[in-house]
Amino acid sequence: MRNIPQVDLSEFLSGDVQRKQAFVEKLGKAYEDVGFVSVINHGIGDEDIDMLYTQVERFFGQPTDEKLKYEVKELAGQRGYTSFGREHAKGSDAPDLKEFYQWGQTVKGEDPIKKEYPDNILVEEMPEFNTIIQRAYEKFEKAGAHLLEAIALYLGLPENYFDDKINNGNSILRAIHYPPITQEPKNAIRAEQHEDIDLITLLVGASADGLELLTKENKWVPINAGPGEIVVNVGDMLQRLTNNRLRSTTHRVVNPPREKWNTHRYSIPFFLHPRSEMDLTCLDSCVSEASPKNFTDMTAGEYLDERLREIGLKK
Repeated sequence: MRNIPQVDLSEFLSGDVQRKQAFVEKLGKAYEDVGFVSVINHGIGDEDIDMLYTQVERFFGQPTDEKLKYEVKELAGQRGYTSFGREHAKGSDAPDLKEFYQWGQTVKGEDPIKKEYPDNILVEEMPEFNTIIQRAYEKFEKAGAHLLEAIALYLGLPENYFDDKINNGNSILRAIHYPPITQEPKNAIRAEQHEDIDLITLLVGASADGLELLTKENKWVPINAGPGEIVVNVGDMLQRLTNNRLRSTTHRVVNPPREKWNTHRYSIPFFLHPRSEMDLTCLDSCVSEASPKNFTDMTAGEYLDERLREIGLKK
């Protein structure tokens, strides 16, 4: 059962004006109504996805002492390894039942923004891990840029509106491992309900079910993407920019049924962030008497810093 709309990115890139416009309308309407879509023909091949998951499973399969070599707590989880139970959702004290590894931007050109980003933490024992995760990062970034072009057109902005804002942006590729459940959990949630911080999130595959979204009717429904699809949702920064016109939908990862407690779950989202100086002030076109301005003016960097503190990664 498909609970979110599906769009075909090749329609946007087809060169046909009508097909491109139809894609823009379908994507924009889905983001107003649901906040999630599945995307096919996105440019990230099955082989790329398989290699990425293979490397991620190998990394998390290492002994804890090996993984802890790559945890640098002063980086607030923004690079390298974050151990089990360190992150929690905004408004929740219960830690999520996961560990993760984050890979960030490799700045291109002589851009002064490089000083804002820590270097990626390379896994010494697994050189292939570093190569494959960087390649995946670049492909996610490219697909996300095309989706933002379509969103810009839907909002009545120039197609290239987001280009300079995401060039060398603060995007993150996060490899997540939810280990098997070994005792009665305190709650039924591997990752508590939350919204993403970024502009959009691209999620390719997941090794087990569990992702659910909260509908406008306040019901939890599972998100089931087929082979080769990626799930792409609106984040809080885009919701803020559009004054709630595009929806950053609440979602969560629930525990499997008891008979599957012994299974691992892996998930690899790409959080597409802009540069820190991007102004998130609500677009004038999204503010009216019927939709008054809901948010104070803030940059993307200020907003990210605030949210990292709220979820416990930054003190």
